[in-house]
Amino acid sequence: MKGLTLGLFLRDRFGFVALALLLTMLCVSLLLLERERYPGFIELGTVYYFVVLALFFLGAWLAADYLRQRAYFNQLADAIRRSEELNASAIVKAGVTKEQALVIRLLEELHRAYRSELGKYRRQQELHNHFVLQWVHFMKTPVSVIDLLAQDAQRRQTWQDEERGRLLASVQEETERLSAGLEMMLYTARLDKFEIDLHIRKAPLHELARSVINAHKKLCIRHSIFPRIDGEAWAETDEKWMTFVLNQFVGNAIKYSKGKPGTKKLLIQASDSGDGSSKLTIADEGIGIAAHDLPRIFEPFFTGENGRTAGESTGMGLYLAKQVCDRLGHAISVASSPGEGAAFTLAFRPRGIHLLDGAEGKKRER
Repeated sequence: MKGLTLGLFLRDRFGFVALALLLTMLCVSLLLLERERYPGFIELGTVYYFVVLALFFLGAWLAADYLRQRAYFNQLADAIRRSEELNASAIVKAGVTKEQALVIRLLEELHRAYRSELGKYRRQQELHNHFVLQWVHFMKTPVSVIDLLAQDAQRRQTWQDEERGRLLASVQEETERLSAGLEMMLYTARLDKFEIDLHIRKAPLHELARSVINAHKKLCIRHSIFPRIDGEAWAETDEKWMTFVLNQFVGNAIKYSKGKPGTKKLLIQASDSGDGSSKLTIADEGIGIAAHDLPRIFEPFFTGENGRTAGESTGMGLYLAKQVCDRLGHAISVASSPGEGAAFTLAFRPRGIHLLDGAEGKKRER
């Protein structure tokens, strides 16, 4: 850093140094001419003394000027190095010349204007998120009422009402899809405030998986999918966010398995390791994922070959699941064979939750 700022300082004063050396040479030339004109009037040692004295004063002035402005140059270089930070321009404070003071004032005004615009944007974003949350909560109530009415009508139907029963089953399936979409939108809006809506504790992964399977049992029965949970495991995580992640994996397993004829299995396997880590694998017997789609399945809005075929994919479920797991410090891996199914594995590392503070801190700095 010191070499960098010193080099910038000297390059900026190259013209002045060159002019000073030129004037020194001109004076030396005049002294030598006078010495030739009047031999013995000016001694050669006097000329050498003049050159040394001129260079000394030039060097002394440059050194004093650099020491006077070194703090400003160091602060400026530090601000450039940390330019990705929001308050980087506020580092520059040690201006000593009028020009530097004007530059500092300009940086302060630009920073103030930037903060003002950023504040306006954040307020607009807060209002938008507030509206989205209110709208989703408002829409979930009529969806729940429709679902309850459909269930009540199915319970009361007689053997003569088969057509009505199929219609009610169709209505109920559509309300479930609408409810799932609203739930995803709700969690998408909450993701920006992830650290506020967080409660970490040691949770039984097999029980979370069981609750998710129970929530999807009607779809499993309807499409001849037989779920099974093997093993037990515990992990430090947030139960609500992890339930959302498991809902995405189980929902995708059902979505891409229901089109295959015959019975299908859905296996959820939980396991604890001796070092405190644990794993949860969700494996289905669906249509699988194409090899060329695997590297991109966690990208936002990417539906892939299967999503375009099914026509029900938004491309956001796996993206949100990956975002949640990254913030919680959990790892996701996937293996798939086209036509045979896919297996998603969640790896819960001991003390992996510490990654949350670093990730959120960097986000807040930006």
